[in-house]
Parts: sequence; structure tokens; C-alpha cells
Amino acid sequence: MAATCVALLASLVACTSEDEQPPLSPDPVPAPRAEDVLTLAVWGSDIEIDTYERLMAEYSARSDTSEVEVVAFADREEAMDAIEAGEVRPDVFMASRRDLRRLREDGRTIPVDELLDERFVEFGDGYARDALLAFSADQRLQCMPFEVSPTVVYYNKDLVDFERMRERGLDAPTSPNRWSFEQFREAAEFATRPRRGTKGVHVDPSLAGLAPFVYAGGGDLFADGEPPTSLAFSEESTREALERTLALLRSGPLTLSDAQLEQAPALEWFRRGKLAMITGDRSWVPRLRTTQGLDFDVMPIPTLDETATTGELIGFCLARRPVSLSGAADLLVHLISDDVVRPLTRSGSLVPANQQVALSEDFLQPGRLPESATVFTESVDDMVIPPLLDSWGPLQRAVDELVASLVTAPGVLDLETVTAEIDLASQLVLAPDPVVGEDGEPVEEPQD
Repeated sequence: MAATCVALLASLVACTSEDEQPPLSPDPVPAPRAEDVLTLAVWGSDIEIDTYERLMAEYSARSDTSEVEVVAFADREEAMDAIEAGEVRPDVFMASRRDLRRLREDGRTIPVDELLDERFVEFGDGYARDALLAFSADQRLQCMPFEVSPTVVYYNKDLVDFERMRERGLDAPTSPNRWSFEQFREAAEFATRPRRGTKGVHVDPSLAGLAPFVYAGGGDLFADGEPPTSLAFSEESTREALERTLALLRSGPLTLSDAQLEQAPALEWFRRGKLAMITGDRSWVPRLRTTQGLDFDVMPIPTLDETATTGELIGFCLARRPVSLSGAADLLVHLISDDVVRPLTRSGSLVPANQQVALSEDFLQPGRLPESATVFTESVDDMVIPPLLDSWGPLQRAVDELVASLVTAPGVLDLETVTAEIDLASQLVLAPDPVVGEDGEPVEEPQD
């Protein structure tokens, strides 16, 4: 009896007689591979969220292994509250650099550098070194920088006309990328028209609002130490920077009154054409573009002693225990690709950390306001990166009322007293409780 050997998938070795052969059957169909459902947490404007949802739907349709669900929040605070409360457990999530220390201490993230290296992502040359360092700790890249948005000065071109100022013999800047604090003040005075009801300038009277002027004046926001245990408002260099800045911001005729700010936010006065200058970031651009009759542009934070500013750094982080580590890492690579960065940048609301895109027409958008978009990208190099803290929220709540009084308190300002009070209030948040002996004096703990 003849024997026939049949091989199936290169592994079948059984021999049977022709009479014993089973009937032919269709080739087996491999079972479909289950898709991992990944959660991406983001925040932003409506147009940004719509763009994320569209791009992630396209990514899910192309992927054989992952489906992405977008969970959107209105802002950073709402997102962080939801993550910390366990209301959402994202696999990849947007995070502010100011929250990096807290996220790491809570064990919510894992470093991304090796995972990006394995996927041949060359992020070193295409990203600002400071942005990469800002999201690094323990010599590892903890999250991938995505947005770097410096604080700049928005100005109404109908109220602040530099050419007309020069014709009148006033000191006006000749460069769109640099001006002095004296020129800034001159512009505020030029734009203030009591008969037209226009005011010259508004800077948010808060820790974040005054920070760019502190650094531009040669001061420091934090005292020495890592991590710092106090703000540095009472230090001489900081106090001098504040003294020069407050001479303008406390000038009633040039700034919005309390009554005006109770009626509407400062940005709304700017949109109405009643406020000439206001400090802010790139996220305002789409809204200002839709304001009928508003012709606006941007300038950097004015130079007092130095060229400096502050701003927001936002990155994408990987959760410590994602549904799929490889799937989450692949999604991170996609999020920082041109396929995602360019469409989001075209929304007009962000400054991409990807330098190639930031220097492209996707960001510069010739023919659209603001004309001097390069102010944002050039100001990135002047950003002062604050130390990593785990208590930004409590710090701001502890000091912002005192900081606001620097600008809003009536009468003669006792700068020395108020700045000392600000530093003391910050120490209650930043400094650890000392060990106190029986005599009530602090006791130094033994060193290892």
C-alpha cells in the first residue's frame, strides 16, 4: 500500500495511505488579533480637541494592534484632577512640565528615551536643548516635549503705532523682536487716551504674571537651593526689578481699574479695542483672529537688564502601567510625528517644540495675524525654566494675594515689607517642617 507524506505549515510529518486520507478542507484562517484600546488624555481649545479626535480616529483605522480613545479636558487643572482622582487612567497623557515632579513622585510615569531610541526617533537635533532638559530627571528623558509657549506682549496696532510715535519724537522700537522697558512704557503712555477710554497696559498681578519682568530685570523668582525652599522676592536684585516694573503697573491712568476688571477680564478689554497691550501666550491667537476689527501683533517681553521671559512647557508622558507598553510607545511616536504636529500647529494655538515645524509656514502662517510670529520662536530661547516643584498649586494659592497687592494695593507701597511677607508665605509651602528640640530651636538632622 502506497504511502503519501503531506506537509502542512512545514511541520506535518504523519504518513497515511491514499485510502485513509481525509477529504481536503479549506486552509485554516488565523484568528484575528485582539486590538489594545489605548486612552489618550489631552486638553486644549475646541479646534485642538477636534483635531486630536480626527487624527486618532485615522490612526486607529490604520493600526492592526491599537485603537485610541481620546479623553479631552478643558485645561491642565481639570486633567490633573481627573488623573489623580483615578477618574481616567490614560496610557499616554499630556502634562505640564510644572507637574513633572509630582507625577514622578506618585509613580505615574516611566522614562521615554529608551523606548524612543528603540523606534529610531532622532529627537536630539529637532528639539530645543532646553525643552529636552526641562522634561529630564535622573539623566533620563521622562516625557517628550510637545509645546513650548513663551509669554509675549500682544499689542493693538491701532493704539500702539510705532511709526507715529517716532514721527512725534517718541522712543519707539525699530526691531519687531526687541525693545526696552522704557519703550514699553512710552507705548503704554502713547496708547492711553482718556477721551477714547483706552488704557495702555495690563499684566496679570500674579506670580506667573510678574515672573517674566522679574527675570528680565535681573532678579530671581526662587532662592538658591534644589529644590528651593523660598521665593526670592526680598532679594535686592528681585526687588529692584519689581520696583521698576511696578512704577508702570501701579500707574492708575495707564492700567485697567478694579471696576473695569470686575466688569470684564483684561483679554476682553483688549478684544474690544480698549486696552493697548497685554501679556499672554500663543493660545490666544485663534480667538483674537476671530475678533472683528482687531489688528494685533506681538512683541517680546521688554528688556530691563536682560532679555528673558517665562512660559508653559507641555509634553506627552507614558503611564507606568499602560494597557500595552509597545502600543503606548508607538502612539507616542505618532503624536510627535509631522502627521500630528503640523495639523495641530495650523490651528494657530500652539508653539511646537519640534523646531522644524516651528520654523515652517505651518506655524508662521504668512498673511495671518500676528505678523511677527517669529517673536514666539525667538522668545523660546529666552525662556527661564523654573526648578521642578511638587507644589505649584499650593505655592500660587499661598502667595498670589500678596503678589497681587504689589500691583493693586492703594496708597504708598511698602515694597520691603510685602516682599518679605511673600517669601515667608512661600517658605510655609516649600520648606519642610524643621525638627524642633525641647528648647524650641531647630535641630539639624544627622547626615548619612
